[in-house]
Amino acid sequence: MTLWSKIFSGKGGSLPDRQAGASGEKKERKEERRAEKEELIKKETVGAGVIKEGRIIPGIIRSPRITEKTSGSAKENKYVFEVSARANKVDVKGALEARYGVNIEAVNIVNAPGKERRRGRQIGWKPGFKKAMVKVRQGQTIEIQ
Repeated sequence: MTLWSKIFSGKGGSLPDRQAGASGEKKERKEERRAEKEELIKKETVGAGVIKEGRIIPGIIRSPRITEKTSGSAKENKYVFEVSARANKVDVKGALEARYGVNIEAVNIVNAPGKERRRGRQIGWKPGFKKAMVKVRQGQTIEIQ
C-alpha cells in the first residue's frame, strides 16, 4: 500500500484524524468571531468611527483645520476638519454627530492636492489631504481647542 492510499483510506495515516479535529475547532473559533462582530454592530458608534453596512469604520475624522480663515467661519457655524481619504459625506456627518453631539446641516468635501516643494535642486512633494467643511445647526457649536 502506498503512502497516499494509506492517507486517503484512513488506515495508518493520522492526517484525516487531525483534520477532523481541526475543523471542529475552526467552527468554534468562527462562531466566537461571529458573536464578537455582532456585539460590535449592536453599538451605534465607537469614538470617531461610524457603523456602515454592519461594519465599524474608525478614524474618519483626523483633526480640525485651524487657520485664520476657518476660525473666522466658526461665527457662521461652519467648521473645517481634515478627514480620511476614503471618507464620504455620510461617514463624516455620522462621525461628527457622534463625537461632538451636534446636528450637522451640510457637509462639503474637497480633495486638496499635494504641492511641490524645492530645496535647491531637490524636488519633493507635500502630501495632499481631504478636508470637510461642515455647517452646524443654528445655536450649536463645536468646541475646538
